[in-house]
Amino acid sequence: MSVLERVRSQGSIPVPMGAEDLIGQRRWLKRELIERLGLKAVAAEIAQGSIGRARVEFEVACRSILNTQTDRVSPEHHDTLVRQVLDEVCGLGPIQPLMDDESVSEVMINGPKALFFERAGRLETSSHTFDSAEQVMIVLDRILAPLGRRIDKSSPIVNARLGNGDRVNAVVSPVAPQGPAVSIRKFSGRITSLQRLRELRALPDWYARLLSCAVKMRQSIAVAGGTGSGKTTLLNALSCEIDHGERIVTIEDSCELRFDSHPHVVPLEARDASIEGTGEITIRDLVKNALRMRPDRIIVGEVRGEEAIDMLNAMNTGHPGSLTTLHAGDAREAVSRLILMARFGMNLPSELIEEQIATALDLLVMSCRLSDGSRRIGSMSEVLRSEEGRVELSPCVSFDSGRGMWRLEHLPAFVEQAHEMGIASAEEVREWHSLLS
Repeated sequence: MSVLERVRSQGSIPVPMGAEDLIGQRRWLKRELIERLGLKAVAAEIAQGSIGRARVEFEVACRSILNTQTDRVSPEHHDTLVRQVLDEVCGLGPIQPLMDDESVSEVMINGPKALFFERAGRLETSSHTFDSAEQVMIVLDRILAPLGRRIDKSSPIVNARLGNGDRVNAVVSPVAPQGPAVSIRKFSGRITSLQRLRELRALPDWYARLLSCAVKMRQSIAVAGGTGSGKTTLLNALSCEIDHGERIVTIEDSCELRFDSHPHVVPLEARDASIEGTGEITIRDLVKNALRMRPDRIIVGEVRGEEAIDMLNAMNTGHPGSLTTLHAGDAREAVSRLILMARFGMNLPSELIEEQIATALDLLVMSCRLSDGSRRIGSMSEVLRSEEGRVELSPCVSFDSGRGMWRLEHLPAFVEQAHEMGIASAEEVREWHSLLS
């Protein structure tokens, strides 16, 4: 017997009085759907095949139930009620529409009664929230169970990556006393090249070509910026400029970089410790292992600790052109943070680590997020070594965030060599020189 036949074979269950509001009607419809079909039948329908097919079956059942209650449930609410019930039964509840919306870049749950999302760089409040902390936990379980992860009072913090690349961070009681707090950073594969960034006005054409030339000239580049400023997006765009004849090893907390057209990429991903406290594989472990994998370039999604010293060693020992990102407010702060993180991995004097940075890095590129939520590729500095072995930053490109304008301050040393090698055309070099004047 089909779902529709089982629904039609039974009489209607009266709508409880006082369920005129949308929340009450949604709870009633969900309860009646389960009572009509049986909890086991609903679970089996979801488990047997695709979620899409289950949603079609349950939608038929929900609409049949609602059509028998036209005097109790306003027809204008039918579509909303059906969608919300299907999201609860088959999906991720109130956040399902946000997860399906490609314009939404991040979803944030601050307890059951506060749901926010980011669109076009701006935070917005969702009108549809969770009914209870238990409902949030059910959604969390649906997200984590297929990944073999769990979250509870004994393990109240979890970081995970969904199959589509979305990153999930969740904290629950006792860490979050006011209710479960969840952040889902949605992966967007729409920006995969410097050309696409140029189309979005994140940087001018001459700047994009200068960065492309830097990658092809095997300049070791660190991209720095604040949270959500577009560091990984720029790193992905720079990575796409690497020649197809090179072997690339990527190292990330959660795999976000995309090399759809590159034939020789080895992605590595760090792993948290298991519930028993074993099996952790850190970024530093992966960087050390990558050196044994014959890489032409190593790309570290983000350095945030002791792995910084291993990344610098890799750049200094036969892997020029490697790329990485880090959190920093400006170029000088990025150097200071690199020194601090490197000292976590090897207790050397700051002067020696700074000399290591000066010889390993070639360029520091800043990404920034403006007050209106838009993202821009900001300044670029050439990393030089002074006679005393200290880091000297020579500004190549400056960015005026107030006016949204870029200025070429001076050409980095690799440009002339790129011209001699035929990587940069004479016309491009002339254009860059004209911008200086």
